[in-house]
Amino acid sequence: MKLIVAVQEPVTEGLPDAEPSWRDLHAIELERPLIDAEMDLLDVQISLLDRPASEMDQRRLRRAANKVLAARRTVTNRLGTGDAA
Repeated sequence: MKLIVAVQEPVTEGLPDAEPSWRDLHAIELERPLIDAEMDLLDVQISLLDRPASEMDQRRLRRAANKVLAARRTVTNRLGTGDAA
């Protein structure tokens, strides 16, 4: 019987540190408003999955989508000015 073994070493072996660097954490912190806005939009979308949207629901959905666009614009402007890592 012939044994089949991996020829390559595991990809994750030898990583000096599995923790995120301070640059990674800073980038996440700069994107936090966008992440929060996207989570709010997702909450609204999930709440509308099993029922038709009323006028109030449509307003909530539009507001959440506009909040995502505004947050995305802010993050993009920060990245464009060199503030982000």
